[in-house]
Amino acid sequence: MAKKVIVITGASDGIGRAAARRLSADGHRVVIVGRSPQKTQALADELGAPHHLVDFADLASVRALAADLAARHPHIDVLANNAGGVFGTERTVTRDGHETTFQVNYLAPFLLTRELMPTLVASRATVINTSSLANRLFARFDLDDLESDVSYRPVRAYGNAKLAQILFTKELERRHGGEGVTSTAFHPGAIATNFSAERGSGMAGLYRWRLRDLVLASPERGARTLVHLAEGEPGIDYPTGRYFTNAKPARANRLADDADLARELWDRSAAMLDEVPAGS
Repeated sequence: MAKKVIVITGASDGIGRAAARRLSADGHRVVIVGRSPQKTQALADELGAPHHLVDFADLASVRALAADLAARHPHIDVLANNAGGVFGTERTVTRDGHETTFQVNYLAPFLLTRELMPTLVASRATVINTSSLANRLFARFDLDDLESDVSYRPVRAYGNAKLAQILFTKELERRHGGEGVTSTAFHPGAIATNFSAERGSGMAGLYRWRLRDLVLASPERGARTLVHLAEGEPGIDYPTGRYFTNAKPARANRLADDADLARELWDRSAAMLDEVPAGS
């Protein structure tokens, strides 16, 4: 098995941390990206791996991360967009003015990938997006309400963001597949981590339940599909441009195959990021 340079966001906890440990043990050069300085440093020290800090609720931080990654890691075989979360009952916006769930789960990873595109193309890299079954269960996708201005519910916003990730996966491959960049998305399962433990998220009861470890899968099990996609040869060991569950292609939301929707989402996302703030 060829050894790879694998960048994992959200690597300081949960399935990101479990995947980083497995991939490092298998001999890959794992680059740890996390939000918590303490947890990120601890894992980096444990694995002897390089690390970077980022806050996906701050797009300036994402741009700085992309620049730092490109400078320090000129070859990247795999970019795993794994960071994400479900947020509280009340709709909140980031300092950039975007709804928090939309930005953290989708817009920030979209930006990071776009900023790294020269490196990814030169490396013929694969991009792996950690999605969720929520794309089928909760999404009520509306291009004219991407940031839940009209209708906000925590799990609906999360489901929409995770569907957006799958649409992004497909459009990324359509736009850059000819340049050697491949892309996949996957559902890790219901995992026993601190994910979604915030009160009011709509999932807090399950994730805070003291018996959760008996009914939810371990982070190590949840990381298996990420490890499979990261270590495998795209197009040979698995089909690209697809959504996976348990390391196998799976059915996503019916809108996931709408090529026009994917193209329009990409264009609108790019426009959001390229807007010049009023008064600047």
